[in-house]
Amino acid sequence: MDTFELDREIAHLAVLQRTELIDPKLRKIRKLFGRYLFSNFFSKYFINIKKVSKNYSEIMQIEYNSIEKFMKPNQNILCIGAGIGGLEIIINQQFLNNTFHFIERNFISKKVRYGWDTKNSEAYNDLKLLEKFLILNHLKKNNFKIINFDLDELPTNKYNLVTSLYSLDFHYDFEIYKNYLKNVSTEDTFIIFDTIRPDYFNQIFKSIEILKTENDTVHRSKRLACRGFIN
Repeated sequence: MDTFELDREIAHLAVLQRTELIDPKLRKIRKLFGRYLFSNFFSKYFINIKKVSKNYSEIMQIEYNSIEKFMKPNQNILCIGAGIGGLEIIINQQFLNNTFHFIERNFISKKVRYGWDTKNSEAYNDLKLLEKFLILNHLKKNNFKIINFDLDELPTNKYNLVTSLYSLDFHYDFEIYKNYLKNVSTEDTFIIFDTIRPDYFNQIFKSIEILKTENDTVHRSKRLACRGFIN
């Protein structure tokens, strides 16, 4: 399997977004010295870029496999909280002529925290590095658009597919996007996300399929593919 093209800046950002990319030594350092020093020093200068690339590629391939049956060419895909975009690169490699819109926040919290964020105040992205990663990995610029959640108007396109892995309703409340997603989806739009409260969505969607169950993390979750808002 081919690995992603990363430079040190992008690899550092990927590690902040997914701590499972680092080796056990760095995990111990994070526990010993705390989030701030890990986020701003150790994760920047003590990472092995090739290993991060290999680990990230393998993890994204697993994520892709879990949602592969929803993929096809010529789709408009909305990506919410996509990190540096590894999943989208794999989709682009497998299927032609998809258009990707990324909704992201453009800052990295001083102390990167992982867990439920009631106020939606945490962020772990750099939109210039996201764009750089996508182009480095051969996603054509006219096939994607990056939207800054805090500054830009959200797009009003109708989407065939919405993806938000370990982001929407995993780190912050689905209600933030509920009305917006109603407006940009159709009865045939699949909305795929991970949640720690799967039963809650029985009252929101007409159709729900459980794609994956995660019991090995602190925040036990299920990956849902949902379609058709009830109201």
